[in-house]
Amino acid sequence: MRIPRIIAVTLAVLGPVVACSSGGGAATPSKAPQAAPADPSAAPEEKGHPFTGLPYEELKPVLAVKIENTAAGKPQLGLKSADIVYVEQVEAGLTRLMAVFSSKLPAKVGPVRSARISDLHITPQFGKPAFAYSGVQTKMLPFVAEASLFDVGDTRNPGAFFRQPGRYAPYNLFANTRQLLAKAPKATKAKDIGFTFGEAPADGGVEKKTWTVKWPAATFTFGWSETKKQWLIWQDGKKNMAAEGGQLGAPTIVIQYTKTERSEFHDKNQSYTPLVHTVGKGSAIVLREGKAYKARWSRESEEDGTTFTTASGEPMNFAPGQVWVALASRKPVIP
Repeated sequence: MRIPRIIAVTLAVLGPVVACSSGGGAATPSKAPQAAPADPSAAPEEKGHPFTGLPYEELKPVLAVKIENTAAGKPQLGLKSADIVYVEQVEAGLTRLMAVFSSKLPAKVGPVRSARISDLHITPQFGKPAFAYSGVQTKMLPFVAEASLFDVGDTRNPGAFFRQPGRYAPYNLFANTRQLLAKAPKATKAKDIGFTFGEAPADGGVEKKTWTVKWPAATFTFGWSETKKQWLIWQDGKKNMAAEGGQLGAPTIVIQYTKTERSEFHDKNQSYTPLVHTVGKGSAIVLREGKAYKARWSRESEEDGTTFTTASGEPMNFAPGQVWVALASRKPVIP
């Protein structure tokens, strides 16, 4: 029997959406699962800055600056704005700093001092950052030229540097940070360098009010301030003050024990320049929230970041905020 045209069309339209259920009756139309609509009032998930763990709007270029760290150059300017501050041994058993900026940029920074071979082994983990310094011995120039960095030192970028009134040379050389970065428009933006931030480990920490780290001719003491929620810094028995005002300090202090040995370089007094080995593995102490935690550090290559883990192998989280990394040695090289 021939089906009337109207009925045939109707069945053709309904056919695809009518199916037999397992019970033999008609089933509801089949639909693909749909995600629940987004809640417009829900706050977006915040991801902390790779250097500090703090909220950020955008990742910005990295600027590393070599800073004087003896009494003659204090108080230093700009360190309060740094994301990371490295403490490195230099000639005569003294220390010098490398301050890393990205999330915040102070207008001026200094006193800016000369670079060392250890700097060139630290910077590659940041990609190709802008690196500011005030000169380097001639023998090291080829190493700087080949390093993974944009050279914005005083020789290549003299317009960014100035002499600060009221201080004497060589401790009066400061720099305008925006002019430094202007000479390195392709500087790598902040990226993962192995740091993790978050809650402290549930166990393993020992309550400490102070922790002291020694180099052959320099001593740092970090003291926990419950009021400021920071480890305040003393150097050689004196408060480490900032030119902006107040005592320097950070929520997290890392004492990273490294192998330190003589390099092929030395200063005008024939004191050998130490070479700090920051690639490899070793032990560390992480200070946060009034406790000291034993940790391990690992860095497979110069292009890789440095990871810190607990004794059980879990990530050793840092407290959000500025991080100081003291590159120390259990057996310091003799100057």
